[in-house]
Amino acid sequence: MEETFLIAGLGNPGKGYAATRHNVGFMVIDRLAKRLGAAWEMNKKFAAHLAKGSQDGGTTLLCKPQGYMNLSGQSVVPLAQYYQIPHGRIMVVVDDLDLPLGTVRMRPGGGTGGHRGLDSIQELLGKDEFARLRLGIGRPEPNRDVSSFVLGQFAETETELLERVLETAADQLTCWVLQGIGPAMNNYNGDCSPTENETDDQIRRNDHPEGNGT
Repeated sequence: MEETFLIAGLGNPGKGYAATRHNVGFMVIDRLAKRLGAAWEMNKKFAAHLAKGSQDGGTTLLCKPQGYMNLSGQSVVPLAQYYQIPHGRIMVVVDDLDLPLGTVRMRPGGGTGGHRGLDSIQELLGKDEFARLRLGIGRPEPNRDVSSFVLGQFAETETELLERVLETAADQLTCWVLQGIGPAMNNYNGDCSPTENETDDQIRRNDHPEGNGT
């Protein structure tokens, strides 16, 4: 029997929030949908944008709730129930203030860390036995309001690292679907910042771009 996996990325709907730190969950599954060639459609029944793709004979159902963050469970949980998806095949992708930018951390369950979207899903699901992928966004400077930080856009100096995070997270989610949570955690959890050698290589490329004759 074909298995269906549900991956829900959490964020705030609307173009004004698209590039904000709180929306990295949306960014990741947008990346995954593109890889799968899956088109987004608005589903009013579940108040969410949904997309479907196939991987190794199974179905990957992608979900972006279109309500308030603290009502995310009202989209995710009924969707999982409708498709009869067991808790072990549900993954929720969220931002995490307590992890530095560049860190990806997948877990099979656990607490919500005060994330309102996770709170909503866990409350309606009745259990914490669903996987979550946390993407670090770091914390603001002491004099900056947390709300304005998470609803603010990434700095220009962070865009290269953000790109690495999105690619790594999409790879990790694919691994989770195809191989399970153990390999996905072991192979991808951690810091995906460039290594010292990679940084040195980038500096050399910037100092001596191709074709400058030096």
